[in-house]
Amino acid sequence: MVTERPPADPVSVYDRIAPSFAQLATERRAYLDAIDQLVVSHLTPAARTLLDVGAGDGRRARTIAAAAPGLTTVVLAEPAAGMRRAGGSAAAYIDLRAEHLHKLEGEFDVILCLWNVLGHIFPQAARAEVMCQFQRLLSPRGRLFIDVNHRYNAARYGLSHTAMRWLYDRIRPSEENGDVVATLSSASVRGHVFTHREVLAMAGPAGLALENRFVVDYETGAIRPRAWQGNLLYVMKS
Repeated sequence: MVTERPPADPVSVYDRIAPSFAQLATERRAYLDAIDQLVVSHLTPAARTLLDVGAGDGRRARTIAAAAPGLTTVVLAEPAAGMRRAGGSAAAYIDLRAEHLHKLEGEFDVILCLWNVLGHIFPQAARAEVMCQFQRLLSPRGRLFIDVNHRYNAARYGLSHTAMRWLYDRIRPSEENGDVVATLSSASVRGHVFTHREVLAMAGPAGLALENRFVVDYETGAIRPRAWQGNLLYVMKS
């Protein structure tokens, strides 16, 4: 009898893959750079403080901050010790999971939650609470940037598979329909892939307003006109 192991906690998985994380990022460089450039283009001149939730090795937050000279305070929230070590600068890090943002005080002009970090938070109620914490920590002039894996990204998942997902969502709607299991460095890790409606359903009650949404091709980083052509980047404000 073969018993499948349950998916590992995302923090432990990212702790394990920290030595190879830079290589994983290189493989998705076109997409990651496109997201970073969109973030930079939407920073307000008055932005001074930045919080990156699920910051990984910190490279992206530092790159974004370097493109905006006014951003003088960068806080990297990263619970995986291996990722913090890979960042090489402990001073800016705090050991904090997204689910524990209620422990953090302060006000931030820029909050980042990138590369589907939101999709590693379970259950759905915990994701909704994280959105509430984002709103609490966001300054009145601030912007929140979240990109998620899009459940209906036919360009990545294929037309037939995406059509089946779309149909199933309508026949048997459930907050768990987007739950998936991914493999990272031979470890199974839970994830969630989102619909646009699902993101808005969390943002509204949290007091967050949609300012912009972009569809970004996961392979090339190109901005696409239709939602089924890529992943989704959201720009939100209080």
